[in-house]
Amino acid sequence: MKISVLNGADAPSYQEVRLDGLRRDPHAFGSTYDREVKFSLETVSERIQPSRDKFVLGAFEEDGSLVGIVTFMRESGIKTLHKGNVFGMYVIPEKRGMGVGRKLMEELIRRAREVEGVEQINLTVVSENHPAKQLYQSIGFQTFGLERNALKFEGQSFDEEWMVLRL
Repeated sequence: MKISVLNGADAPSYQEVRLDGLRRDPHAFGSTYDREVKFSLETVSERIQPSRDKFVLGAFEEDGSLVGIVTFMRESGIKTLHKGNVFGMYVIPEKRGMGVGRKLMEELIRRAREVEGVEQINLTVVSENHPAKQLYQSIGFQTFGLERNALKFEGQSFDEEWMVLRL
């Protein structure tokens, strides 16, 4: 398993995994399959292009197939530059329970520590997603809040827990 920063050339593989996540686990993300399936590869390429304050990590198998993704983005507000956020964590179902998510998150944390001035990483997770919550807690994230009805999809509401890791 190789974890690396994705760039524009990885757009087709990223989009395939991202759409798989939006289709299989629609309640876990703020976006939808119907919205993102319309994105051009150029749009996807721009979204995943790394910068000083943003990167997307991918977990690659020996054969080069992408099996997991996660995004880090630093806040841009003058009073919130000390915070980064985790978005879009997804591991394909066939690779869950094998440490892929842990490796992605450990690398995200390692790289976030290298972003000058970042003191904490925040994320949200759907309250019913117990495996994800356990992973985040096991690497040091702590819940600091609960947002009731944070997401609503197809008439069903989902609560989200807010979690933080102080670097």
